[in-house]
Amino acid sequence: MLLASELRGAACKHYRMVIRSSFALLFLILTISFPLRAEDQGSLGPTYEIIERDLIEVIQDKFRRMDKSGELSEMQEDYKRQVIGAVERPKAVRGIRATETARTFYIDPTWTLDRNVVDEKGRVLFPAGTTVNPFDYEKLSKSLLFLDARDKGQVEFAKRFLASAKGLVKPILVGGEPLKLMREWKREIFYDQGGALTRRFSITQSPAVVSQEGKRLRVDEIRL
Repeated sequence: MLLASELRGAACKHYRMVIRSSFALLFLILTISFPLRAEDQGSLGPTYEIIERDLIEVIQDKFRRMDKSGELSEMQEDYKRQVIGAVERPKAVRGIRATETARTFYIDPTWTLDRNVVDEKGRVLFPAGTTVNPFDYEKLSKSLLFLDARDKGQVEFAKRFLASAKGLVKPILVGGEPLKLMREWKREIFYDQGGALTRRFSITQSPAVVSQEGKRLRVDEIRL
C-alpha cells in the first residue's frame, strides 16, 4: 500500500532506474550491431593498416546524434510519461467488484506462538503455545474504508461516510486515481498496492469498511 503523497517520489526514482536501464539496453543493441567475424578470407589485394574506432567512441557518437536530433530527449520523455501514468493510474486490484450482496463477517486476529520467546540470557518470556490478541494491548486507531474511485456511486458514498464518521477513517482505493482524488479531497488517500490488504481482510466487494468490534475485526461489504 502506498501513500498517494509518496507516489511522486517513487515515480522519479523509478524513472531514473528506467532511463539507466534503457542506456544499458542501447549499449547491448549497439554491441550486437557490430558482430565479430573470425573467418580467414585470405588476401584479395593490397593490404593496409586497419584503423578501428573505439566502441565507446561509437556509442558516444550515437548518443550525440540522438541528443542533437532530439531522439534521446523524446525517449526520456516517453519513459517519464509511462512512469507517471502508472503512478497516476495504478492497476486496479484484481478480484474486487462492486458489492452485489451485502455481507458482514468477523476476523479474529489472535495468533499462537509456535516457539518459545526468550530474552538475551535464554530465559523463557513467553512459551510456545501462548495465544496473543493485539487488541489486548492496543486499539485500531482508524477504521479502513475501501472503495473503487472509478465508481462515482462509491466516491459519493465515501464522502458521506467520511463526513459522518465519529472516529478517524483511512480511505484506501482499490481502483481509480489516488493523486487526483487527493487533490480534490485535500487529504491523504491510500492505495491497496497489489491487493495486500484486501487479501488480508478477505474483501472481495467494495465499498467495504474494516473496524474494531470488541477483540475482533468487523468487515462490512456495503451494497449501495
